[in-house]
Amino acid sequence: MTVSDRVISSRPPPALAGRVAVVGGSPVRDILAVTARPEVVNFAGGLPAPGLFDTEGIAAAFQDVLAEVPQRALQYSTTEGEPALRAALADRTTVRGLATAPDDLLVTTGSQQALSLLATALLEPGDTVLVENPCYLAALQAFGFADARVVAVPGDADGVDPDALEELVVRERPKLLYTVPTFQNPTGRTLPAERRAAIARVAARRGLWGVEDDPYGELRFEGERVPWIASYEEARDRTVLLGSFSKVMAPGLRLGWLRAPAALRRACAVAKQAADLHTPAVNQLAAARYLADRDLDAHVARVAAAYGERRDAMLAGLADALPEGSSWNRPEGGMFLWARLPEGYDTTALLPRVVEQDVAYVPGRPFHAGVPDPSTMRLCFVTHTPEEIAEGLRRLGKGLG
Repeated sequence: MTVSDRVISSRPPPALAGRVAVVGGSPVRDILAVTARPEVVNFAGGLPAPGLFDTEGIAAAFQDVLAEVPQRALQYSTTEGEPALRAALADRTTVRGLATAPDDLLVTTGSQQALSLLATALLEPGDTVLVENPCYLAALQAFGFADARVVAVPGDADGVDPDALEELVVRERPKLLYTVPTFQNPTGRTLPAERRAAIARVAARRGLWGVEDDPYGELRFEGERVPWIASYEEARDRTVLLGSFSKVMAPGLRLGWLRAPAALRRACAVAKQAADLHTPAVNQLAAARYLADRDLDAHVARVAAAYGERRDAMLAGLADALPEGSSWNRPEGGMFLWARLPEGYDTTALLPRVVEQDVAYVPGRPFHAGVPDPSTMRLCFVTHTPEEIAEGLRRLGKGLG
C-alpha cells in the first residue's frame, strides 16, 4: 500500500444530512431507555396497558389467517391496503358520522407513517406548517425532517383559537394545520365542537389543508363524543383524517390509516411505495379477521373503563405529589394529563432527581413549537394499575420535594 492509498483510506465518509442533527431524537424514547427497569413507575411513555390487550383474540385472528390463506398473508400486497381491512375501516368510519368508502382510505404502517407520507406529499422545504402548542412530539419531528417551518397557533385550555388561526393563515400562508383535537397528546384536552366548526370554516375560506389525527378518540371515559373536523361540510375536501389501532387493539401491529381526498391520497400511495411498498399483509388480514369475529367496540369499552379508573387514581394523588401552586387538567378520555408546576420550576432539570426515585415523566419543553414552558410535564396514567400509580406519585412527590 502506497502512502497516498493510506491517506485515502483514512478519510471519513461524507457527512450525514443536516436535518438529522437539526431534528434530533425523541426525548420520550430517550427517557424510556433510561427508565426501562421493571421497578420504575413510568408515567413517561405513551404506552397502552399490555395487560389489557386481547391477546387471545388477536392470536386467534392470526392463527385463522395463517391456516386459511397463508400464501396471501405472507405474500406482497397492494400499497393501498387489503380490501377486507379497508372495507371494515370504511364501515367503522361511516357509523361514526363520516361517510367513507374503502377507496377513500390508505392503510399505513402506523399513523406515524401517515404523517411522514403527508409531509412528503405536501411539503416543500421552507413551507409553513401550523401546529397546536404544545404539540405531539413525533409530528414536530416529521415536519422537521421535511425541512418545514413550524409555527404554533395560540390557544388556551380548550385548544386552538380559531381567530388566532385565521390571523396566522393570512400572515404566514401555511400549507397545512396539524391537530389532535380529541384527548390531545400531550395535554389530554379536547377541542369543543364550536371551535371545530370554526376551524373548518377557516380552512374553507383560506384554502388550508387540515390534518386531523385521532389515535385516542375512542378512549372516552365520560362526556359526549365530539364530531370530527373532517365531518363538517366546509372541511371535507381539504381535511385528512388519521386513525390507528395502536391504542385500541395493539401498537405492535403497526396498523394505521389515512382518509384523504383522492389526489392527495394517490400522492401518499406513491410516497408509500417508495417507503415500504405496503404494510404487512398478515397484520392487515389478522386485523380484518379480528373485526369480523370479535367485538372491538366492547373491548374498547372495557379498556376505557379501566383507563378511567387509572385517571381517577392519578387525579386523586396529584395534590400531594406536586408542589403547592401546581395546576393540572382533567381529561375526559385518552392517555395523558398535563401539569404545570409553579413559576421557577424546571421539569427538565428536575427529571434526573425524580428518576433516582424510580419514577419518570416527560418534561413539557420538547412539545412546544414556540417558546417552551419549562414548568410543564406530561403524565401518562394508563400503563400502571391504580395501586402502582399511587406509589409512583408518592415517589414523584419525594423527587420533586
